[in-house]
Amino acid sequence: MPFHPHVTVAALIQRQGRYLLVEEGDPENPVFNQPAGHIEAGETPFDACIREVLEETGWQARPQHLIGIYLLNLQHNEKIYYRFGFKAEALEQITDQLDSDIIACHWLTLPEITQLQQQGRLRSDLVMQLIEDDLKGRQFPLDLIRS
Repeated sequence: MPFHPHVTVAALIQRQGRYLLVEEGDPENPVFNQPAGHIEAGETPFDACIREVLEETGWQARPQHLIGIYLLNLQHNEKIYYRFGFKAEALEQITDQLDSDIIACHWLTLPEITQLQQQGRLRSDLVMQLIEDDLKGRQFPLDLIRS
């Protein structure tokens, strides 16, 4: 079977004790995720992070450091994702226009996110893993990724 991994980025953005999450997917049964998406051809993970945050939230963001690189193996559909998880700073909201699959953006506290996790409403376990790794102080310089 051919191996076709998906390479994605995610941005962990926190301000005033709240995390920026997007509500996405089926409006009848939405899930919550950090601003995230696929890296496009010719794009660096750093640039993809900036683009995805803007497209999904309307916020201009600046990646500060890499929290980690994560592997998600979805056995049910045989897809494998490699996810670059960045800590990013929200600079300013420059538009209200969001990607068509984004229902809304929310600034949520950690207890609110934990409640969503308990309800099975996070897109994947990687949403909470990125937060937990950040809280543990995991950070790697951006130049770890060479282009």
